Amino acid sequence: MTLGRSLATGAAITLAATLAGCGFGAGPSSSGTATLTVTRDYGSKTLVEATDKDPAESDTVIRLLDRDADIATRYGGGFVQSIDGLAGAERGGRRYDWFFYVNGIESPVGAADVRVHGGDRIWWDYRDWTDAMGVPAVVGSWPEPFAQASGDGRNPVRVECLGGGGACQVAATRLRDAGISTRVDSGGGSSSTDAFRVLVGPWGHVRSDQAVDGLRGGPAANGVFATFRRATGNGHRLVALDATGATASDLGPRAGLVAALKSGNAPPTWIVTGSRAPAVRRAASLLDARDLRDRYAVAARVGGPPVPLPLQPGGAG
Repeated sequence: MTLGRSLATGAAITLAATLAGCGFGAGPSSSGTATLTVTRDYGSKTLVEATDKDPAESDTVIRLLDRDADIATRYGGGFVQSIDGLAGAERGGRRYDWFFYVNGIESPVGAADVRVHGGDRIWWDYRDWTDAMGVPAVVGSWPEPFAQASGDGRNPVRVECLGGGGACQVAATRLRDAGISTRVDSGGGSSSTDAFRVLVGPWGHVRSDQAVDGLRGGPAANGVFATFRRATGNGHRLVALDATGATASDLGPRAGLVAALKSGNAPPTWIVTGSRAPAVRRAASLLDARDLRDRYAVAARVGGPPVPLPLQPGGAG
């Protein structure tokens, strides 16, 4: 399958050996139902939805997709060029391609190399990647990546309460309601690099965490299409960005943000934040499948539905 990033760097990975194994028996299955979602334009339009109950050992992401969509591949069959006729292309100086996520984490290898397990959430999205070659982690596969990571109870997700007040409990409750084992730390941030973390608190506290670092570098560096800017007086304003990384809408100081960040091989870190406590609580209330599904990140605003990020034309006032 394809990763636009892999195509951009010309990394043509040969997966013939993997594909040659397709002639062998299915092998044992893994228990649970895997889901497949295919969208375009940062999840704004759904193209395909399917499920795979108790996937066989031989099932891969590319096989799952091939059963439910018409695909064309390149580089020896290891990368997807088109799905149902929608192909990677350059139009008007902008570059578009297919990217896929396994449990909310962008895959670093081709889809023929990724096995599907019961419970996995596979998400393909066709998007403009001109200004953000990679988006390492997204929130749209909720309750993944946390559900499987904490499934045996030995690796609870760490909810780090960075001055978040009642929002910390809201976040922890939403995680537990989704069957996720959690641990609430109210003493501040952690230096751990191998834990799945949800940072809950005002932006003034969250921004100093090493995984966040003030969202330095913008979408091209961190894959988050939002930023905070100083408000008049004390506090910050949440600003929504479009797919080019340009300012699309100033959502103001009362808006909250739910986003995921990931660096290297470390697990993703989610942030639930806003200028002040009410905005943080507003963001925490979005931790559910209804509000996060197929979203890269979301903003919570007063008196309106969640705002998907990046902001699409006409997406917010």
